[in-house]
Amino acid sequence: MRLALIVAALAMTPAFAADFPALAPQLKALDVQSGHWVYHGTTDFGGKAGTFSWDEHCSWSSDKLFLNCSFDNDWSGDKVQSEVVDSWNAKDQAYWHYEFFAVGDTGAKPFSSKMTSAGNSGTELGEDDDAKTGKKSYDRISYVYTSPTQVKVKIEVSPDQKTWKTVLDGTGTKQPD
Repeated sequence: MRLALIVAALAMTPAFAADFPALAPQLKALDVQSGHWVYHGTTDFGGKAGTFSWDEHCSWSSDKLFLNCSFDNDWSGDKVQSEVVDSWNAKDQAYWHYEFFAVGDTGAKPFSSKMTSAGNSGTELGEDDDAKTGKKSYDRISYVYTSPTQVKVKIEVSPDQKTWKTVLDGTGTKQPD
């Protein structure tokens, strides 16, 4: 009897999955980020020069719709740990980036940004509330993959999306499996 129930359940599984559309081909563009990456570089926040390191581990969700990345970051001695979820949304025809913080920033308001992907580069454009002034500011994060195992990263900030200031410049290297 138990075997008959298992066989019946397995036979019905494809019927449930058939209601969902095929995976969007746009998701393939995010695959370049999968794996273990280590980033290093320089920062310049508020005129204070420093260094950064990121240790990033990215893998696909079981349904292959979401790229999940765990970050352990050191921003000139300030530790930040976060979880990032990137995906493609077919309804609004856009890539999206969501970041949730466990250490180093508040969990009350996750960072979200719309992403673009073209060739070997990707850009995130997001909006923040400046903690010191309470005013809105904008973040632009750019990635340029120079090879399957090397990437350049730059973060710029702007009060108005017209004038941009680079606050982070560095490189990432994909680690062997």
